[in-house]
Amino acid sequence: AVAVYMFGAKVVMLLAVSIVSCVFFEWGYRKLMKKNTTVGDLSAVVTAILLVCVLPSEAKWWMVVIGAFFSVVVVKQLYGGIGKNFLNPALAGRAFLTAAYAGYMTVWAVPAALSGSVDAATMATPLSYLYNGQAMPEYLSLGNLFLGIRPGSIGEISTLALLVGGLWLIARKVISWRIPVSFIATVFVCYLIKDGAEMAIYQVFAGGLMLGAFFMATDYATSPVTVPGRVIMGIGCGLLLFVIRAYANYPEGCSFAILFMNVCTPLIDRFTAPHPFGEVKKHG
Repeated sequence: AVAVYMFGAKVVMLLAVSIVSCVFFEWGYRKLMKKNTTVGDLSAVVTAILLVCVLPSEAKWWMVVIGAFFSVVVVKQLYGGIGKNFLNPALAGRAFLTAAYAGYMTVWAVPAALSGSVDAATMATPLSYLYNGQAMPEYLSLGNLFLGIRPGSIGEISTLALLVGGLWLIARKVISWRIPVSFIATVFVCYLIKDGAEMAIYQVFAGGLMLGAFFMATDYATSPVTVPGRVIMGIGCGLLLFVIRAYANYPEGCSFAILFMNVCTPLIDRFTAPHPFGEVKKHG
């Protein structure tokens, strides 16, 4: 809703294209492979919405179709369907589009609320200023970052909206608080130690950290099932994000941090799974 207000009806168009594409590709693949239809579980719709959330508002409609195919067919269905994929489908789709169409994936439109402050159609993101060591413009204050008056991916711009949605999911017990809290806290503490409190707060509010922590890293199929494992997942994501943002040649790395920890999830579950009392290990 915030993105539609800030970037206009094109966000609705991208959402429509993504939903139709994801549902069609899931239906078509399972029909082709003579498997039962699963579009009724609406997981394809969830993937479609999350895919659009991690794209810039200036993304082309045909990019969304390609991203939907990669997310649903390559990442999800080829591994058996819902619950059997080892990567978050939406983030994998974004990573593929970033690698294939980097130019389109780094164009950020000026939100409606800043149209009078910036004499251009596009602008740099807050993370770009932080990465280059430049002073943050007055119109990219912490207050504006919190409310969503800034450029960025469609679903990441408003910290307030993401907190409301994330806390609602936690209250409804849809997701566990352990991954998002440990993820966000790790990034905050790392930057607090490195650059101080102000930079730590900017790093939490800017970029895709909030979106990733609440809505991506908590995906059931690609996150640990044990309580210690979820904390390890969050800390691992936070440390990787900090390293990418602070020391790599890339201003943002939330997607890649989560995808890397997705791959580690089976190993985390293996070493954190509780053992039955009195269990005797088999030898030989």
